[in-house]
Parts: sequence; structure tokens; C-alpha cells
Amino acid sequence: MCVAFLLLAACAVNPATGRREISLVSESREIQMGRDADPEITASLGMVDDPELQAYVTRLGDMLAATSERPALPWSFKVVDDPLVNAFALPGGFIYVTRGILAHFDSEAELVGVLGHEIGHVTARHSANQISRQQLQQIGLGVGSILSENVRSASGVLGAGLQMLNLSYSRGNESQSDELGLRYMGRAGYDGSALIGVFRMLAEASGGSSGRLPEWQLTHPYPENREADIRGLLAASGASGGTVGRDAFLERLDGLIYGENPRDGFFRGGSFLHPDLEFRIDFPAGWEGSNQRTVVMAMSPEEDALMTLSIEADEVDAFLALRTFLAGEGISEGRVSEKEDGGVTRARAPFTASTSEGNLRGEVAFAELDGRVYRLLGYAGTRAWPGHGPAVGRAIESFSRLDDPEVLAVQPWRLEIVTVPDAMSLRDFAARYAGPVSLDELGRLNRMAPDAVAPAGSRLKRVVGSPLR
Repeated sequence: MCVAFLLLAACAVNPATGRREISLVSESREIQMGRDADPEITASLGMVDDPELQAYVTRLGDMLAATSERPALPWSFKVVDDPLVNAFALPGGFIYVTRGILAHFDSEAELVGVLGHEIGHVTARHSANQISRQQLQQIGLGVGSILSENVRSASGVLGAGLQMLNLSYSRGNESQSDELGLRYMGRAGYDGSALIGVFRMLAEASGGSSGRLPEWQLTHPYPENREADIRGLLAASGASGGTVGRDAFLERLDGLIYGENPRDGFFRGGSFLHPDLEFRIDFPAGWEGSNQRTVVMAMSPEEDALMTLSIEADEVDAFLALRTFLAGEGISEGRVSEKEDGGVTRARAPFTASTSEGNLRGEVAFAELDGRVYRLLGYAGTRAWPGHGPAVGRAIESFSRLDDPEVLAVQPWRLEIVTVPDAMSLRDFAARYAGPVSLDELGRLNRMAPDAVAPAGSRLKRVVGSPLR
């Protein structure tokens, strides 16, 4: 009886759908969740340094949000410095699009459609509802396990079943957000059929249908199924036409960084080079590297050892930073050593650490270079460490000043919008306006087959820059 009362008390009407549903997360909590997570998102991905582009996306987003069912939320729209094709939303109205997805849009209407889709996630309270649903599922499993031996023994299977159910809910949320995005596009006077181009682009960006997982294992429906649904909604509504805004949108893309930005650091084989910070490090041979904005990582082929490099923003002295690390709970230190070589001061020590997952062994070093303190950390389980320790030590020793003039001068690729002087195929365009990307990639950017012909006066995207060697 108490549980039933709790559920009735938690029922609310969804502002976007008009349906009654269980909600254990208040609007104020939604907003606070978004505000808390926003600084982490912007710090980890970074913001595109283009105030005009940021203002343009914000203007479009605010226009759409004002037509939504929740206009009073503290809406925020940001272009993050990520080359991946992606857009996402946090609860409370915090929306992000990557420069990677902007590069692949073909019109303002496509951008508006994706912003509307993300706004739909917020107005329909998808994140809040998912949290509520998962909390209730855990309550249900817990009560069931207490009351029934059969449920207790099957809880692992039931948990897996609930995971599949939540994937289904997630796909349903995506479809609902597509419908809401179409709704907001129409209210703002944009051509809803632009979403068809978005879904086709997403299908291309995800590698097409070859070797992909079954749809029931995914959080999103297949793009072609989303396209079919939108076509059905467009046909049922009888709505067509509206603003597309291709040329104006392409003008906004001119000069946008395309692909990975080497100024933020890049891998060349097993070496990581950072032109802006002017350092290099040679990770152990065969280790898989990953460059993120706040940390560089490398993992052993056996996935039993990890090495990280990061900047210690609040430290100014390598030796003091090392002492602070070694004073951490559960850490036992080995022999501490200091060394200055080539303008780099290092303080390093082997260590063991007791964690809830077991004991670890590793080596840590703090290195001073040009007024910054870097932390270089390698570790593994106690049994695996002897096989990796020497290679980690050599990697720590390799941290040094970058002095290769070619690498120090490297620049990112950028998009350039070209008005073709006469009719030409994409293949001819690629030959006349040569760049570092393949013909296939150029085709995906321009939504053209190699032998398709663009009329004179058409605007096409090209990528300018020099290939990294």
C-alpha cells in the first residue's frame, strides 16, 4: 500500500507529450544536474574558439526553445571542440553540438532539426524519466529478492532483461525526440524534410549497415528506420516546405577546424607529440594510445597495465608534487630520485597501492617543463607489473622538450567553402581543389557521389591543410 501511494504521488504530466508518467526527479533537480555537469563537459571537450559561430548556434537554439513546452528552462547551447559527429543534451536544457557534426551538416535546417531533437530530450524529460525508471526497477528487484527465493536466484537474468528493456526505452526516446524535433522545426518555419538528410548522413558516418549490431542491442534506432518514421510523419501532417538556409549555413562553416586538431597533441606511432606545449613522450611499443583534452593515456596490448600523462594545474614544484602523491592513503613508496636533463626536471619513485580492487604496483614521476608540472603515472596489478615496469620507466625517461620544427609548426585542417565557376563532377572538383582527404570523405562532406555533377555557382566544401607525416 505504501509503495502504491508513493507511485501515485510521483505521477506527473509530461509537458511535451501530455502523458501521465512516474517522475521521481523534480524540475529543480533536473536543472541542478545539468548545471553540475556542464563545467565537466566543457572542460573535457573544450569550446570551439569562434564567438560568431557560438552566437549563431545559441540564437537558433533559443528560438526553438522559446517555441517548446518548457521555455522557462535556463537553456544553453554550445559548440564543443570535438571532431566526432555527435550532439547531446543534459537535463535542464544544456545542449551541445560538436564541430564534427556541424562540418557534416548541409543546411541550417539540418542544424535546427538536430537542435530540436536534443531540445525534445529535455522537454520530454527523458533523462529524468530514465533515472526514475531505473530507481523503481531496483526497488522492484530488491523487494522481489527479499520476498522470493526464485526471484533472488534469477536476479542476474532479470537484471540483464531490464538492461534490454532500458535499451528499448532509449530507442523509444530517440524516436520521440525525432518527432518533437520535427514539431519544433515546423513551429519555427523550417523544412522538416531536412531531417531525412541528417539520418542519411548519420548512416554514412556510422559506416553503413556492414557488420553493425542488431537494432535491439542499440540505444538508437537504425538511421534508415528513423528516416522512414519521419517520412511517415511528414506525409501524415501534410507539412512541407519552409526555410532550408543552405548558403547562409555554409558561410558559417568557412574556416572551421576539421578532424583532429594536431595543436592539441597527436600520436605518431608510439610517440605522443604536443606542438603547443612543446613536449614529447614515447609510450611503450605496442601500447594503444588515446588523447583526451585533460589526459593522455596508453594501455598495454594485454589490457593489464595503463600509463597516463596529465598536467598538475595547482603544482609548481615536481618534488613537492611527488611527496603529495606518495603521502596518499594506501600508497607505499620506493626509492625517490631527482634528475634534471635537457631543461626537464623529474622527481620519480616506484610505489605500491592498496585499493578496493586489489593491490597495484607502479611508477610515478612529476616533470617540470616551461613552468608546468606534468604527472606521468604507470601501473598494473602486482603480478603483471614486473613485465611492464621497465617499459614504463623508459617512457617516463623519454619525456622531453619537442624540438622538431616541422611538428612545432603543424596546423589543423580547415573547411573552405568554394563556389564552383562551372559545372563539374565531385571527382573533377577534388582534382582542381586538391586537399588531404580522400574522394570518399569529400563525398560524405558534400553528399555527392564521385561522378555526380554540381551546377555552376554551387557551393561545395573542401578540406585544406597538409597531411601529417
